[in-house]
Amino acid sequence: MIQYQDKHLTVFESQLYKTTSTVIQTEDCVIVVDPCLLPSEVDEIREHVVSMKGNRPVYLIITHSDWDHIVGAGAFPEAIVIASEAFQLKNPNEILEQVKAFDDEYYIDRKTSVVYPNVDIVVKKDGEQLKIGNTTLTFYEAKGHTDDGIFAIVEPLGIWIAGDYLSDIEFPFIYSSSTDYMKTLEKTEAILSVHRIKFLITGHGHVARSTEEILIRKQDSLKYINNLKQVIQSNAEHEHLVDSYRYKRSLKKCHEENVRFLLNE
Repeated sequence: MIQYQDKHLTVFESQLYKTTSTVIQTEDCVIVVDPCLLPSEVDEIREHVVSMKGNRPVYLIITHSDWDHIVGAGAFPEAIVIASEAFQLKNPNEILEQVKAFDDEYYIDRKTSVVYPNVDIVVKKDGEQLKIGNTTLTFYEAKGHTDDGIFAIVEPLGIWIAGDYLSDIEFPFIYSSSTDYMKTLEKTEAILSVHRIKFLITGHGHVARSTEEILIRKQDSLKYINNLKQVIQSNAEHEHLVDSYRYKRSLKKCHEENVRFLLNE
């Protein structure tokens, strides 16, 4: 499962949708982000954490409430859960039903309980910080994909946890607000100016390891949204907007969902 690994950072990649899960270890704590997706994959992430955590506390960051990002949370009952204020306001039964529907479709059995996490540390605004010894977590609201997303910056390691933004394999999936999505993308330069980012970890796709790559991803995402708005307003053909993406047969469905969403907006 390992997409990238060094002495502090392990990025796991699921066989489904290139969904990433992240484990970060510092001298002060172990941080787990969005553990997912198949049961054996969650087990592998859990085993990795148990093998190296020692006496350090475990913090579980949930970037947003999409079912594929909360599905493995039950494997870490000891963790201190961090999520946004809006994450707490979601209907847990609705999210859990999506997990059950996926598992039923593919006859999947899970050893660990599927739970909607109870939040211990609530992120309410941009710039909130959590200091754990010499480790500092800085949080930013990341709305647009959903209305409850967060970014997390882990310092001094320079790791940016981006959730379902700034992917190299997906265009923006807009479930909440296209305006909010663009505002979230526009935070990129500000974050890069305040923090020395060495790694950007997206929820689906590959780790970005340079400022240049991060900025390219930002521009690509903005370009898609702006182009999509233009073709909708002019009632023009729009399928060509996904032609450059590798998995376009599947992504066309998501693109059509974006079209319907923006038409409603």
